[in-house]
Amino acid sequence: MNKKLKTDAVNQLFDAILTLEDREECYAFFEDLCTVNELLSLSQRFEVAAMLKQQKTYLEIAEKTGASTATISRVNRSLNYGSDGYELVFNRMKQ
Repeated sequence: MNKKLKTDAVNQLFDAILTLEDREECYAFFEDLCTVNELLSLSQRFEVAAMLKQQKTYLEIAEKTGASTATISRVNRSLNYGSDGYELVFNRMKQ
């Protein structure tokens, strides 16, 4: 965990997210919390990560998601050298 991220404010945000019970509650909270572009950027990164896990090429990913190669590279770096957060979520979503 990046020590710069671990603040009381971030802890409070994550605690708030953990209280959400379903997709509709997520929509309500994240629509209030984020701009439309911020939320679309987050969902784009998650889609990029899923496609990278499926061994899709950068070109395929860019065409389908509209993500830049810089974004795809950043997500790929997180998948390979990050904190395994994507992997944790992908494994749980399979269940």
